[in-house]
Amino acid sequence: MAAAAFGLMVLATIVQAKLYVAIVFRYCDDCQIGSIFGYLWYFTSTFYILLSWSGLYFGIKFALQLQRHKELALRAQNAAHAAQIKMLRYQLNPHFLFNTLNAISTLVLDDKRDTAYRMIASLSAFLRHSLDSDPERPVALKQEVDALNLYLGIERVRFGERLQMSVDMEPAVHDALVPSLILQPLIENAIKHAVSKREEGGRIELIARLDGDMLNLHLRDDGPGLVEAGSTTEGYTPVGLANTRERLRVLYGERQQLTIRNREPAGMDVFVRLPFTAAPKA
Repeated sequence: MAAAAFGLMVLATIVQAKLYVAIVFRYCDDCQIGSIFGYLWYFTSTFYILLSWSGLYFGIKFALQLQRHKELALRAQNAAHAAQIKMLRYQLNPHFLFNTLNAISTLVLDDKRDTAYRMIASLSAFLRHSLDSDPERPVALKQEVDALNLYLGIERVRFGERLQMSVDMEPAVHDALVPSLILQPLIENAIKHAVSKREEGGRIELIARLDGDMLNLHLRDDGPGLVEAGSTTEGYTPVGLANTRERLRVLYGERQQLTIRNREPAGMDVFVRLPFTAAPKA
């Protein structure tokens, strides 16, 4: 390819030189070249000019093609990024749906239709919020807690007073942007292991604090904690935990943290640390 281009360049230089000699030298006696060095200089200068213009043309063309390839690659990367986020967000835990529907059927069989209707309404509201919200668009932490209350409304029908939940958010973090429904799988696991398996139930606490330019979230329970101290997966639904970790990694890269540790004297603390960004004022 390069050899062909060089050959065409030499040919173009020869053609231009002959045209110049045929036209200019015919009307200008003083422009005649008297030595072989003159012809060589003229050929070299003409070749240099054509080479410069060709380099400029191919340079611009290559730059435009490179920019286009970068744009296409960026679009493909963004499309893959969006698809990954949507896939992770739409992975609703089938255990949650199964348990909820099973609880509704039990309420119907026990002729507790009013309670079953309330549970169906709560489930409908939660699923509608989950499917209607944009998985790529973050929401204010206050909105995330409101969505969490929809989920807790379903679980409270099942567990009643056995499920205790408190939220402690300082005012500065109410408008902090977080991924939508990022806490739901963590709350679900806390209910599964700290509430449902204990006759007396359990208590779950969400604490949100601002730490410089970072948002710190603690999700704590008073259950049995991790089976082995230092473990990050024992007692936790792998899909829910892996899903949450992957969503955070995709969205924030290295500027995020999710750790799980035992509490003293009992219980578990899930710590999530994210970059703080305030939602724009309406």
